[in-house]
This record gives sequence, C-alpha cells and structure tokens, in this order.
Amino acid sequence: MLRRRLSVLSTSIIRSSNHSKPILRYPSIQFQPFQLPHTLNAYQTISRRNEFPDFQGVRAYSLLSLNDLRDKIPRKQKTRKGRGIGSGKGKTAGRGHKGQRARKGIKLGFEGGQTPLRRRVPKRGFKNPFSLTFQPIGLGRIAKLINAGNIDSSELITMKTLKDAGALGKQMKDGVRLMGRGSEQIKWPIHLEVSRVTVRAKEAVEAAGGSVRKVYYNKLGLRALLKPEWFEKKGRLLPKAARPPPKQKDKVDSIGRLPAPTKPIPFLVETTKDLPVQPLS
Repeated sequence: MLRRRLSVLSTSIIRSSNHSKPILRYPSIQFQPFQLPHTLNAYQTISRRNEFPDFQGVRAYSLLSLNDLRDKIPRKQKTRKGRGIGSGKGKTAGRGHKGQRARKGIKLGFEGGQTPLRRRVPKRGFKNPFSLTFQPIGLGRIAKLINAGNIDSSELITMKTLKDAGALGKQMKDGVRLMGRGSEQIKWPIHLEVSRVTVRAKEAVEAAGGSVRKVYYNKLGLRALLKPEWFEKKGRLLPKAARPPPKQKDKVDSIGRLPAPTKPIPFLVETTKDLPVQPLS
C-alpha cells in the first residue's frame, strides 16, 4: 500500500514536469504518517493551490487512510488439515506414511514399552478423602461487626448471619471454625452456631454469659443454609437436615437446622442417677 502511493506521487510529479510551462521547483514535501491531512486550514490550502496549480495538495497523496487501519488482533488462522496438497497439510495431514503414529495414536505417557516416568518415580504423600476445610473467624471480628450494627447480638448468630454481614469469604467449603482471636472484646452474651470452635473461644463466650453450639451440615445442607433462594429459583424444596457420619458424631453437638434458625437451642443438663428420689405422698 505504501509503495503504491509513493509510485502514484512520483508519476504525478514527473508528468507535471513534462509540460511546456516553465519548470517550477516544488518544495520538498515531508509526509508524516501519523498526522491527519486535515490539519491545514482552508486559507493555507487555497493559497497553495494558487501558487502551484498542477499540485493537487497533500490531501490527495496522504499516506494515512481509513482502510489502512488495523487492530492488534492476531491474523493467524487455524491450520486446516486434509484440504489439498497446496496447503502443505493435505493428504497425510502431517502424519507421514503408515505406522502407529500415523493411525489412531499412542497413549499419553507411552514410551515404547519401557517403564514410563509415572511408574519410575516413587509415590510421595497422600490425599485424605475425609479432610474438611473450615473458614476461620475470630471473636474480635464478630465484635467489630456487632459494634458497627451489621449483626444483631440479641439474636442467634449463625453461619448465614456471618455470610450476609461479609465476615466470610469463598473458602468456606465445609463450615466455619470459631477462633479465640480478640476474645477480650466480647463483653456481652452472644449465642452462636458454627461447625467447629476452639477451647479458648468457647471459654470466652461462656464467661460472658453466651453459648456456642457445634452443628453439622453436609454439602447440600450448607448450601440450603447460605443460599435458600437458589432452591426457590429452581423450584425445589429445602432438603432435610442430614445426620453426621460416625466419625463426626463426637465432634458436633447437634444436627443443623433448616432454614436458618433465629433462636438458640438451650443445652440440656443431664440428670445423674445419684440424685435422691423423694417418695410420693
């Protein structure tokens, strides 16, 4: 495109020099590819036309036009195989003649019959299928949200309450673990329901007159607790609360309730057999 425009410019200058009129020496023209041709005002354009009648102006020979503009998107197209020998990838499509590699192919990691690398390298470590990931949250964080008015301390604080207040992130896969960080800021009774709780956090909450209950939710139950609108959108009913597996029975206090509860469940005091029984009168 640039060569064509330069050739047109040179031919026009040569033709104008062959006329019978006296030869005029045109001033040297410096082309600026990034400068638009309409920068000259109307008075300068008319004066140049009167001075050089055979010269058509810079606008006619500009090296920049709209059809030359291109974006930065790569123009390389996808290779089409088996579409003729002229493409270079026709006939055998780059696979060669016969053989195992020319047909269906080989299994990933196959090394011709010798022991592959995945079997030569020894095994190391393991992945526990029963591992659980809990989102940690400290008592100081909860106290700040209560002071800011994002959480009502008079009601039961569940995992949904913490999620709506913005205290939990996306790492809450299996529940929430209550930590004792900032326990000195808890000076009023609060009631919480979480998945796990540390000894320090439980002692701090109970010392202030509150209570902490460890509840169990499976994957589906945790989704129903945090996003009950998802089931309404799909036209489904909320699932029933699932019982904990045998390995987690000793780690929880009760089964999680659905939908999200607003009042805590009081801990029942177990009666001992040593208490005296009064006879009926």
